[in-house]
Amino acid sequence: MKTRKLVLMAMFVAIGVAGSAFVYFPAGIARAYPIQHAINVIAAVLFGPGPAILIAFLTGVVRILTGTGSLLAFPGGMIGALLAGMMYAKFGKIWLAGLGEVVGTGIIASLVAVPYARILLGTEFGALFFVPPFFISSLTGAILGGILAMRLAKADPLKAW
Repeated sequence: MKTRKLVLMAMFVAIGVAGSAFVYFPAGIARAYPIQHAINVIAAVLFGPGPAILIAFLTGVVRILTGTGSLLAFPGGMIGALLAGMMYAKFGKIWLAGLGEVVGTGIIASLVAVPYARILLGTEFGALFFVPPFFISSLTGAILGGILAMRLAKADPLKAW
């Protein structure tokens, strides 16, 4: 079962990387990737917070190495995955996993991005520069991820595999 879980996690990383190459929209110095947020919600529901964070981290690493992402992929993806996983683990509601993704990425990660971008990217943008694009990206991705997670929860892919 562990091997199957790892393979499924690797598939989510691959979908996140491929999705970022085709589905994104520019948002200031950041690029918004709703597919990553959808994967965060699905991974939080299927695997929990730890694996969801690992999937977000590995997706960010591959995107940076392939030139399809920026360093903002780390706080944006990982904080949302953490909150989505924690909300689902505590309450067992898929919509709360989506809410955790939106709050984690759209609000908390956008605020973390200010000093992060200043130190690593040399930018001087304020918090309001990051909040709208992070929020819009995470909201659209969370809605998509919530719909897909509800469908997957009925099929239970880990058992079916």
